[in-house]
Amino acid sequence: MVVRVLPENLRDELKNPLGRLYKGNGLECVRAMEEDLRQASKVAAVGDMTAYYLLDGSVMPDLLVVDMKTKRAHVSSDVLKSLEHDSYRVVKVDNPPSTLTDELIDAIRSSLAGTDKVKIIVRGEEDLATLPVILYAPIGSAVVYGQPNEGSVLVKVTPDKKVQIKNLMEKMEVK
Repeated sequence: MVVRVLPENLRDELKNPLGRLYKGNGLECVRAMEEDLRQASKVAAVGDMTAYYLLDGSVMPDLLVVDMKTKRAHVSSDVLKSLEHDSYRVVKVDNPPSTLTDELIDAIRSSLAGTDKVKIIVRGEEDLATLPVILYAPIGSAVVYGQPNEGSVLVKVTPDKKVQIKNLMEKMEVK
């Protein structure tokens, strides 16, 4: 299995939001970005709490990427229950921390190319899944992920954003 590993020199670059940061708690952020979400061709959520708050705010993302953890601790039973939504086809993949496996990337690519709502459950960590989600989401999509202790980030998928993400991923070490 091919694995892309995040090198130390890229860690600081990825701490900065890749899109617009909405400060506040999860539901406040969802309310603030509702118009952009409504206009998006597809909506993808990366992270358990991000997915939870979008669903709680009556937004049904086309793709959820979750690992059943938040800040490396297991999510609450309320969050787990909310994420067990009947509308989603479930795909399970392995992906160690600070990496992107081909298995995860392929699951993201095929999910975003289809019409089904998909929940990818990651055994390991989904911390870098935002990158391939942006890369493979259709132009005009919205990708939402959490910015720890600050709020939520909404990335509008544009051709320029795809080039930026492709360049970042090409800097990762391939093993």
